[in-house]
Amino acid sequence: MSLPLLPARMLNEYTYCPRLFVLEWVHGEWAPSADTVDGDRVHRRVDRPDSMDLDGQERRLRSLDLASEALGLVARADVVDARTDEVVPIDFKRGSPPANAEGAWEPERVQLCAQGLLLREGGSVCKRGFLWFAEARRRVEVVFDDELVSRTLQLVAEARALAESGSLPPPLEDSPKCPRCSLVGICLPDETNLLRGVTERVRPIVPARDDAVGVHVQRHRGKVGRSGGELVVREGSKEVGRARLAETSSLAIYGNVSVTTPLLADLADRGIPVSFHSYGGWFRGIFHGSGGHGVHARIAQHRVAASADGPVKLARRFIEGKIRNSRVFLLRNKREDLTAQVKELKRLTASVRGAETLGTLLGLEGLAARVYFGALPRLFQSDLSFDLTARNRRPPRDPVNALLSFAYSFLARECTSAVMRVGLDPSVGFLHQPRPGRPALALDLMEEFRPVLADSAVIRAINNGEVSPNDFVVRARGCSLTQSGRGAFIKSLERRFGEEVTHPLFGTRLSYRRVLEVQARLLSRVLLGELTEYPAFTVR
Repeated sequence: MSLPLLPARMLNEYTYCPRLFVLEWVHGEWAPSADTVDGDRVHRRVDRPDSMDLDGQERRLRSLDLASEALGLVARADVVDARTDEVVPIDFKRGSPPANAEGAWEPERVQLCAQGLLLREGGSVCKRGFLWFAEARRRVEVVFDDELVSRTLQLVAEARALAESGSLPPPLEDSPKCPRCSLVGICLPDETNLLRGVTERVRPIVPARDDAVGVHVQRHRGKVGRSGGELVVREGSKEVGRARLAETSSLAIYGNVSVTTPLLADLADRGIPVSFHSYGGWFRGIFHGSGGHGVHARIAQHRVAASADGPVKLARRFIEGKIRNSRVFLLRNKREDLTAQVKELKRLTASVRGAETLGTLLGLEGLAARVYFGALPRLFQSDLSFDLTARNRRPPRDPVNALLSFAYSFLARECTSAVMRVGLDPSVGFLHQPRPGRPALALDLMEEFRPVLADSAVIRAINNGEVSPNDFVVRARGCSLTQSGRGAFIKSLERRFGEEVTHPLFGTRLSYRRVLEVQARLLSRVLLGELTEYPAFTVR
């Protein structure tokens, strides 16, 4: 594999953590954090390519691009002071210098030395550089002696060899570097080590955008645009709603609603997905910015999907998780005796573990669904005018089935967004076979969450009176929610997806929306061979 020139910034990452380097440079993963945002602020002043003459003796160059095929390196120096006898690179850093003998950590010194080597390669005399720490307003001199130069060249060779191998190094073990790393929610170091049997504890991770909420627009012939940092909804010339983009996790469009190009571009830059639905809620597709990451996971996904036993092994875990959660859901919410149904679901769970073909798994899943939906009406309050005789869809013929179909469409959208966010191909599944226009992998991932999220939201909305029989329109072609009923049920679903839960394996509290992403990332680790078995999310 022919590699591009190694950026000096990525050399910094390799020196800090080889796994972080591979995730960022090879896999294209990235996530902002408070530290990276502060670092961007520090660099904003110097990231303006220009030069200044100082007293006719010194020239200061900003944002100077450097490259060398011989060294295999490329860099952008923040500032270079060009003097008569030597040139001196200055690299800007946030924070304060550490209290060690060198006055800086090795990754920072190596990155600066790489810039010095590139300047030497260009014919300049470069013996030293400086690290400027913005918070302390103090600079630290770094001398490019033989030891540091040798170490830098060694790390360049190691980093390029690792990138060329295509392998993902194991996570650091219980390292203090991990909690503040911007990619901790992507790398999942403690979670991965726990599943590999390397460690016994998981430190809480900072959730990704758990404070953001979804925006749903169902205004017929409405228009969604952007004004400053806000998303604006208009109906004709009248403004009907606003939402801050910084507090938006997703945008869902129902029916005939237009979205402006500037808003789509801004949402793509921010990584906010836009999903499109029929007016009744049927999931049509999703728009997601091109992150350019996850290529290796997608290659592995297609390879496993085409293998002889890979799909069955994964499908077994999806179905087992679904039936286990269905059984627990009935036990938690039952209003009548469901002993026979619970025992049958437990028996079917054991049968799934021994299934050897997709056909057998699908048969067992069908049997479990029949038992489960037969018991579901017993979870409704007896004084409510809701009933479920059988599960039907396309179109649903009664209010309960209309709610279930809408909730499953909502869940499919969230799972599609999750698998796209981690770089997987939503159209290539393992239990659900690929079909044009079908997010097969998202349907796989959502199986274990159907009872936990979708069915739970339906039962809660009915029993709490959040929807009533008046919120439905029943016609010859089927049953659907009214606009007001759909709005009320969307709020109920958003609350459910935003609720926090303790992950059964890791013991950390995460929102259900974040759990979907964690499960998608664990699935990608299985596809890449880092984990041997997919750990289904099962409630207790």
